[in-house]
Amino acid sequence: MYYDTAGEKNTIETLKLAYERGKSLGLEEVVLASTKGDTAYKALEIFKGFQITAATLHCGAKKPFNNVMKASTKKDLEDKGVRVVSATHPLSGIERSVAEKYSGAYPALLIADTLRLFGQGTKVAVEIAIMAADSGALTGKDIISIGGTAQGADTALIIKPAHQSTFFNIRIREIICKPRNF
Repeated sequence: MYYDTAGEKNTIETLKLAYERGKSLGLEEVVLASTKGDTAYKALEIFKGFQITAATLHCGAKKPFNNVMKASTKKDLEDKGVRVVSATHPLSGIERSVAEKYSGAYPALLIADTLRLFGQGTKVAVEIAIMAADSGALTGKDIISIGGTAQGADTALIIKPAHQSTFFNIRIREIICKPRNF
């Protein structure tokens, strides 16, 4: 499925398409980007029977020493069975800081920009799969990974996840949906 435009307005449809495809493949795990918790709450309504992992920004991503997701939201989601992981983005992390200070091309940033050729949501979906794997939240089986452009969700992939240390073992098995124009 291809959306005419990117963005939050595609969230519910993306979640529904991903759920249906995941069910048809017998998958059990879904990872989704959820900065403040909104997308995770929507996923709870749709992904019955799946282990949901919500990946949010690392502490300090927006403001030094502050989490973007409120502690009360994180606790509520966890009480409802969602695994919430907060980790440094593996496709930017410290390299972004070095690039801003010294300029130049750096491997992780090049990989991120290459994935963005398919849209921001594709880059996010790959990145959060790594974050969830590195956090110990995944079994190593194929997953649904859901990312987006700015807010909400507009991209869903079937991914064979891997850790940062084995990045090139990741496999994007299927594109369930993504924006055509981004």
